[in-house]
Amino acid sequence: MPAPQDVRFFVEFDEWFPQGLFLMGEITQVFEYQSQEDRAKGRPVRPMVDPVTGLNIYRGQCSDPAAEKAREQVVTVEFLAKVQPVPPAAVAPNVPVRAVVLEGMTVRPRPESSGQAKWLVYQVRATGLRGVQTGGGSSGRSRAGGESAGAEKSAA
Repeated sequence: MPAPQDVRFFVEFDEWFPQGLFLMGEITQVFEYQSQEDRAKGRPVRPMVDPVTGLNIYRGQCSDPAAEKAREQVVTVEFLAKVQPVPPAAVAPNVPVRAVVLEGMTVRPRPESSGQAKWLVYQVRATGLRGVQTGGGSSGRSRAGGESAGAEKSAA
């Protein structure tokens, strides 16, 4: 029996990212592709919606310090939410790097290739994120309403 289309596996954040994860920059909304013809006719740009949950898709670039290969260091996380997730406060002014913990995390394997080389990547999704708690108080926390969300992590 073949696996169902768009199957998503729930995983624990600490198991998938044992050394944590760092959000690099901001989280942005993903929009559907708009052709030159669509732009010329003045058609509105539509936000991309997850076909399984019906929630808007937002994307953030993260860094995985535990990655062994260069192509695995950057992880694109897709957040599925009704509203745009707000990342926790930066560790210092003008430094767009934030240590985060993903909530409601799922992964979906998919094949990737370049020429004859083939490998497996994982699309990582989350429903929200929160800051990493330090010893001196509570961290910032952000939830985005949703059921499951996404990013990519390679596995050779």
